[in-house]
Amino acid sequence: MHEFVVEGAWEDVPDIHALDIAKRLMDYGFHPPTNYFPLIVHEALMIEPTETESRQTLDAFAAALKAIAKEAREQPELLHQAPLTTPIRRCDEVKAARDLVLCCWIPED
Repeated sequence: MHEFVVEGAWEDVPDIHALDIAKRLMDYGFHPPTNYFPLIVHEALMIEPTETESRQTLDAFAAALKAIAKEAREQPELLHQAPLTTPIRRCDEVKAARDLVLCCWIPED
């Protein structure tokens, strides 16, 4: 399997979105998946494990998703504030897209 898409939403926790789940995955040590693509899946999370991932890593990822589902129901504020363990906390992605600041250094040679 190369990739799969899951719906990052639960009917019993309507305030949790795919972005919240993706950000919380970073607290568990996983790179966040692609969000909201493909467009035909509501609150899509595209999971793309490489073929070299071990069974142990895949099991840990599944355990993290189960833990996040439990947190979503019991402590949704954790997901709304995530990531909590990274040097930079949750960024305002809309502001970043609207007020784009690009920096680059061009060598003289």
